[in-house]
Amino acid sequence: MLSLSQAAAAALICALVTFFTRAFPFIIYQNSWSENPSIKFLQRYIPPMTMVILTVYCFKDVSLGAFAIPFISALFTAALHFLLKNPLISIFSGTTLYMVLIRFFN
Repeated sequence: MLSLSQAAAAALICALVTFFTRAFPFIIYQNSWSENPSIKFLQRYIPPMTMVILTVYCFKDVSLGAFAIPFISALFTAALHFLLKNPLISIFSGTTLYMVLIRFFN
C-alpha cells in the first residue's frame, strides 16, 4: 500500500512525463511547424490510418453469422459522414443504431 506522499510523488511524476511528452514536438518544431514535411505527412495520413485501424479492430472478433449488425452500422456511419461531414453526428448515430440493432436482433 502506498503512503500519501508516495502516491502524490507518483502522480506528480506521471503529470510531468505527460506534460513533457505533449510539449516535446512543440519545443522541437517551434519555428518550422508548418513547413516540416514529416509534420505535413502526419497531418494528412494519421486520421485516415487511425480510422482504418479502429474499423479493423471493431470487426476482428465478429463471427460471420453475426456480421450483419456491425456491417449495417458501419455502412450507416460512413454514409452519414459522407452526407453531413460531421464526425460527431455520424459516430454517435452509428453507435446508437448499433446499440438498437443489438438489443432487438441479438
